[in-house]
Parts: sequence; structure tokens; C-alpha cells
Amino acid sequence: MGQAASSTVMHVITSEAAAAATQAAVAHAEALGIRINVAVTDASGVLMAFLRMPGAFLHSIDIAIDKAYTAASFGFPTSQWGSVLGQDELLRIGLNQRARLVLFGGGLPVVENGQRIGGIGVSGGSAEQDELCALAGLRAIGLA
Repeated sequence: MGQAASSTVMHVITSEAAAAATQAAVAHAEALGIRINVAVTDASGVLMAFLRMPGAFLHSIDIAIDKAYTAASFGFPTSQWGSVLGQDELLRIGLNQRARLVLFGGGLPVVENGQRIGGIGVSGGSAEQDELCALAGLRAIGLA
């Protein structure tokens, strides 16, 4: 019997792609006339890139980072949490107690060739506007 491997290869977003995604999200926010904070994490949820537009809400800094973290860790858009939770009020209450878990829109997983390589989170506009900015970031790096 052979010995099991002790490690695995993990693909993550590059710093160049993370920076390009944040810049594209900011450009989309400018077109929408909103001020945002945008964060990109690697597949483990560790921050890779961050941009804050002048005048963006200060509290939205951590929200953007946590949206990216949530999307990277679960692998689906944060806007889908409503359908995931359904009518399970106890689950909703319990998950709301978890630090860094965001249950509203604006966070998207970053997926390349079917493999999750990161997350992008935007905060500062409505949940829908935030998600559109995040999507613009993904489009800029060819992953939307």
C-alpha cells in the first residue's frame, strides 16, 4: 500500500489579476456615479488587492473584504444566501452570528477553468450595484 500524499497544489488569483479586477470595479462604480470599496482575496480568503474610492463609506471597507472572503469560502455569490437559507430562521439567525459572513449581495467567487481561485467583494452602493461592479472586475480579467 502506498502512502497518501501530504500536500496538494492550489491555484490562486495572481496579484496582477487582483489589481486589474479592483481597478475595473472602481471604473464601473464611477460610471454608475457611486463610491465603493473593493477587495479581492485568494482562494483561502486572504486579501490580495483592495481599493477605496475617495468618499466611499468607511464602514464599507470591512464589508467589501468580508464579501470577498464569504464568496471565496463558499463558492457562490453572496446574493444567493437568501435562497440558500430559505425559511430556516434558526439557520439565518445562527449564520448572522458568524464573524465575516455576509448574507447580502456584492460578493462573487473568482473561478477559472472550474476551479475557485479567489473572491471579489464590493461595498458602497446598493447590493445590486455592488454586484455589478464586482462582475465588471471579473469581466476585466476574463472570468465572467
